[in-house]
Amino acid sequence: MEGIKQKVVVVGAGPVGSLAALYAANRGHYVEIYELRGDLRDPSTTPLNFTRSINLALSERGLNAMRHANQPRLIDYVKGVTIPMRGRMIHGKRPDGKLYEEAQDYDIHGRSILAIDRGDLNKRLLDMLEEMPNVTFYFNHKLTGADFKRNKAWFEARDESTYNLRDRAREIEIDFDFMIGADGAHSAVRYHLMKFTRMDYQQEYIDTLWCEFQIAPRADSSSAKSKFRISPNHLHIWPGNEFMFIAIPSEDGSFTCTLFAPAAIYDQLEADTTGNQILLFFDRHFPGVTSLIHPEDLVFQFQANPHLPLISIKCKPYHFSSSVVIVGDAAHAMVPFYGQGMNAGLEDVRILFDILDKHDRMTNDDSDLEASQREIALAEYSAVRIADAHAINDLALQNYIEMRSSVLSPVYRWRKALEEWLSVYVPSLGWQTKYSRVSFGNERYSEVVRKSDRQGQVLVRSLVGGVGLPLLVGGIWLWFRYKGALGRAAYGVFYNFMGMVCRTIHGSRR
Repeated sequence: MEGIKQKVVVVGAGPVGSLAALYAANRGHYVEIYELRGDLRDPSTTPLNFTRSINLALSERGLNAMRHANQPRLIDYVKGVTIPMRGRMIHGKRPDGKLYEEAQDYDIHGRSILAIDRGDLNKRLLDMLEEMPNVTFYFNHKLTGADFKRNKAWFEARDESTYNLRDRAREIEIDFDFMIGADGAHSAVRYHLMKFTRMDYQQEYIDTLWCEFQIAPRADSSSAKSKFRISPNHLHIWPGNEFMFIAIPSEDGSFTCTLFAPAAIYDQLEADTTGNQILLFFDRHFPGVTSLIHPEDLVFQFQANPHLPLISIKCKPYHFSSSVVIVGDAAHAMVPFYGQGMNAGLEDVRILFDILDKHDRMTNDDSDLEASQREIALAEYSAVRIADAHAINDLALQNYIEMRSSVLSPVYRWRKALEEWLSVYVPSLGWQTKYSRVSFGNERYSEVVRKSDRQGQVLVRSLVGGVGLPLLVGGIWLWFRYKGALGRAAYGVFYNFMGMVCRTIHGSRR
């Protein structure tokens, strides 16, 4: 969008909407941002989902989108306020009653996911936008109508100067050249977009609710690291097969924790007014948590904090004509189990503007041609992005099973070890784990799924033979366990066997 300067309206001032506004403003357009809530930097503004804080996992896709915003200060800020998480820390109890922690690195190359406070990131983006002369904010404005053929929209203005509880909200009408809907899973822009295009829409509430908890930092800590009660460089998981408890670190030494469990479990626990059943449930399924969160605080947090549903949304297309497009949760809300919700939304912005820029270079100073090229660009964006958004939605649902149970499975660990071995010792194959492709790269989600499925098929064909599986498992175990003469001997046999596997892989590629 580097040609004619136009009026771009962004609905939604969360991280995705703010980044979209930043991209548009950097191209010199006049940007207006409309947000249903008050200024998100105001402590009195009701936060997302009515929770006190939400920590998010920021991976390469989100970072890459922010790099392309041409705001070096943004990346410097992110580097200064994030905590690297190099893997999962699995918590459990052995048969003899002893508690254990088992680290599982995300990546054999040592790469990390970054834990970041969603609110702090949002505030920094808003501060940057406020410094730009071509950006205007409209908080407490609710989208009530839109005509995407005439490029008009209507908002209820609920700012304090024009609205109080005794009066009806003041309605305003605006014109725009281009609207970007980044207003979340319950998007008003998407609702009005449905009136102008034949949108396929699928909404699913999974049978899981979530509730937020907090592990407080140590009050008597003598150093920055000692304020954390558990490792700050891991995503902590207490897997329970049908449910799980997780903890993500915060800069102040606390951890934001979440209980994910079926609605039936919540019904049972909600019926317990004494708190005894809540504590028994945690002690049985999440050993050690009641030593990190005082039992009285744990019961209070469960009873006081909301128990919220998880929604997965797929739709298509994402645009209409040259006038409107939806991004982020408005287009593809997903469950949080791959840590890609915000990352995918930020990546939406980068891909959208890459495509817009490509087509805008053809327009010169012709406004009609500008709209025509933008219509082509938006159609291309929908065609490209829908397959990838649907793919990551599905992966997020599948990863819930992995996090709550598969992390304990020997088969899961074996495949991860094998795929990592191939990525290190036979790099010419381009072999990576699915998680590495998703979290540490920028290739299309749909391509990640295709490659991962092919890798799985090749492994099955290669290892189904008589001695293949026990040789691999034994070789890997001996090598990593002993790393001595016995390990080297097993590794030699293992290496020769892997040569056969690699030849099979090369054959399948042809």
